[in-house]
Amino acid sequence: MTVVHPIARAWITTGGTGAQNYDEFADDAEITAIVEANPHSALGIEMPHRAPGSLGKSFLDALPDAVSRLGEAKADGSYTPAEQVVALYRISAPGEESAYGLWAMVDTDQISTRADEPGLVIRNEDVFIAKVRERVALAEALGHLLSPVLLLQTGRGDELHAALAAATETAGAPAATDVDQSGRTHAIWLVGPGRTQDELTALAGGGELVVADGNHRSLAAQTGGFPRFLAVVTTPASVAIQPYNRLVSELTTTPDELRDRLRAAGAEVTPAEGPLGVPATGGAVHLHLAGRGYAVTLPHVGTGRLENLDHALVERLLLRDALGLDPGDKRITYVGGDYPASWLTGEVDAGRAELAVLVAPVTVDDFVAVNLAREKMPRKSTWFTPKARAGLVVAELPR
Repeated sequence: MTVVHPIARAWITTGGTGAQNYDEFADDAEITAIVEANPHSALGIEMPHRAPGSLGKSFLDALPDAVSRLGEAKADGSYTPAEQVVALYRISAPGEESAYGLWAMVDTDQISTRADEPGLVIRNEDVFIAKVRERVALAEALGHLLSPVLLLQTGRGDELHAALAAATETAGAPAATDVDQSGRTHAIWLVGPGRTQDELTALAGGGELVVADGNHRSLAAQTGGFPRFLAVVTTPASVAIQPYNRLVSELTTTPDELRDRLRAAGAEVTPAEGPLGVPATGGAVHLHLAGRGYAVTLPHVGTGRLENLDHALVERLLLRDALGLDPGDKRITYVGGDYPASWLTGEVDAGRAELAVLVAPVTVDDFVAVNLAREKMPRKSTWFTPKARAGLVVAELPR
């Protein structure tokens, strides 16, 4: 038995619908601009209240618009139906090793969030419940899932990687291709019922699966009572972890007092000269505020791996203790690795934020170790690349 299954009723892009996932943006205005430039983008369905023509509506009030857009996309040939399929997935770019994955459905009842909860799918981060509720409402209104959960196969990852690479080499022309904002080409091939499909789903479900991207979407499947959720099962050799930084729009104290509070907590705060970058390795974070940059070494607490990750220290010692902010506070924006350090510091210098926090990326080893121990990563601490693209394979939910 495997926890990975074919998609009973799929809708496959014929081109032009591919999109970044709804949560990859630091500024919602970018979503509006993308949909305005490409009305077929799945973003117009995933974030209906940000699409031109729906601006000013709440997310829930814009759901009928999302339903209409998906219906129009199916009617005008932007998607074509397929049944009982999985999809080979390759992401490639000149000078990069290709990444591979398998689009499929995964059993929701296999999700585990703590050590005493059985299941082969490990969800690893705290989430923002309001976002979960939005994903549930969207899926219930549409009856479809457009954005996959990215799952990392930790048990048979090498075997899966080799099998996916070999299958794409002999699969012929892809069913569809799409080029993302970074210039990477996303290609998919459909695999119907038969030996190859059985072998691939067995490998994809052959060990513990860690949620690399899509904690909100996986919880939405549980909250909404969906028996299965749409996923791309990928391999450790196919991914890297990039920085996940923070912007604070409004400080709760003065910059001088913030520095004093950090020093009183045992941190080393050292002025940094020149443009700030993301630290190359863990152990210190970089802060940019009031036109000045600082390297800050936060004191470790105890000996545990998880509690001393840079992201955990930032969440606890900087945001909560020094600034009095809950990680879910609206004044904090979580900015993924697609945005360079210069963009974050530029937001502070332009007066649109008061603090930029630059944090070294979590290592894959730390990420896997924390998850296999069934511990939770700090929220928004891992920005995996390359990301699976939304709107390429759509799963119709059973009614």
